[in-house]
Amino acid sequence: MMRRGFFVTGTDTGCGKTEITLGLMRQMKDCGCRTLGMKPVASGAVPTPAGLRNEDASRIRAESSTAVPYEWVNPYAFEPPIAPHLAAQQAGVSIRLETILQAYQWLAAQGDCTVVEGVGGWRVPLEAGLSVSDLPQALQLPVILVVGLRLGCINHALLSAEAILATGVELVGWVANHVDPDMLIQQENLQSLKALMPAPCVGEVPFLAQPDAAAVSACLTL
Repeated sequence: MMRRGFFVTGTDTGCGKTEITLGLMRQMKDCGCRTLGMKPVASGAVPTPAGLRNEDASRIRAESSTAVPYEWVNPYAFEPPIAPHLAAQQAGVSIRLETILQAYQWLAAQGDCTVVEGVGGWRVPLEAGLSVSDLPQALQLPVILVVGLRLGCINHALLSAEAILATGVELVGWVANHVDPDMLIQQENLQSLKALMPAPCVGEVPFLAQPDAAAVSACLTL
């Protein structure tokens, strides 16, 4: 399923979006595509001499086929590890869709495929009248949903899928990510998800103490 890009969202924070994004980028690169990655908005950045830098965004930048300015990959970085709209308010910054679109267009012009990772879940607010769910529509990218397998994931996954489809964007598939090694009856939960989700499962990633792009890529079936 080779496309010009994907938007990666998740059932919630900590479900493994970045690891899946990196694995997807590696898979696309292995198929011969010049691939760029983007995380438009990120909280939990740290001050550096070059400015605020978010670890996940830096990893996505490092996985990209072409060296690009950090600001293209992550145009909005905030220091406090809190909801992005609140972090932006504290910083006195307005998150603008136009700024994100411009950075995406610059990135997309450098390669064949671009993978964009959202922040938090599908309905996370970014600014008054703007949320994560608005980004794939504006970028015209199909969506991959990362489902963190843990207690409560079935409800989170079904609600997320319903919300994604309600916006009119394409949900090409979902990835089952084993984030809790102690979760009970994992396979039974996974089979329930496969039966109930309105899109195919395009990967199952086992719990990885030290995940890397190559290991995750091998688990994806896009």
